[in-house]
Amino acid sequence: MGLAKDERQALSDLFEQLGPDAPTLCEGWQTRDLAAHLVVREHRPDAMPGIVVPALAGHTQKVQDGVAARPWDDLVAQVRRGPSRFWPTSIGPVDEATNSAEFLVHHEDVRRAQPEWTPRPPDPSRDSAAWRLATRTAKLNLRKSPVGVVLRTPDGQSASVKSGAPVVTVVGEPVELLLFVFGRDAVQVSYEGDDAAVERLKGAKRGL
Repeated sequence: MGLAKDERQALSDLFEQLGPDAPTLCEGWQTRDLAAHLVVREHRPDAMPGIVVPALAGHTQKVQDGVAARPWDDLVAQVRRGPSRFWPTSIGPVDEATNSAEFLVHHEDVRRAQPEWTPRPPDPSRDSAAWRLATRTAKLNLRKSPVGVVLRTPDGQSASVKSGAPVVTVVGEPVELLLFVFGRDAVQVSYEGDDAAVERLKGAKRGL
């Protein structure tokens, strides 16, 4: 179906399995809050700016809280259905470009907040997409890094995503690197570089 559609359905399945009060890696959010966030993104254009603009966050939070108060089954069903056919991401290529990282990362936000999580088995299609997403978004998400950053997979794919010196190389499978770029700490990566530089990178803000 495509990464965005696959991850949307898998996340919806997990929502149904865990219920509305399960933890997530998104600070302060349970599964109900995360589901509401996804619905707001696709159904409330008036509230979308507040997702990234702090001055408008109050309105967004009010709208999201209202959505989160809806019956859980209805909320999950709306996440699963996605936007109306008039919304731009109802078009397949736009959905893939806009939502692949969103749903993959948030699916892992729920998976990895549960006890004894493990990475999913390798999947060539998902991993290829995750590598493209990681290298594409890293330039923005790692813009505040105080050191240069190279991403590298165990099979040798490599990309310099942040200029600077010294340089730290972050090594991991593509999904792990994508989650690292989006600021998640529940990842299985290793670091190559000066110890002080590695610690500076770990302590820097990542993500939007």
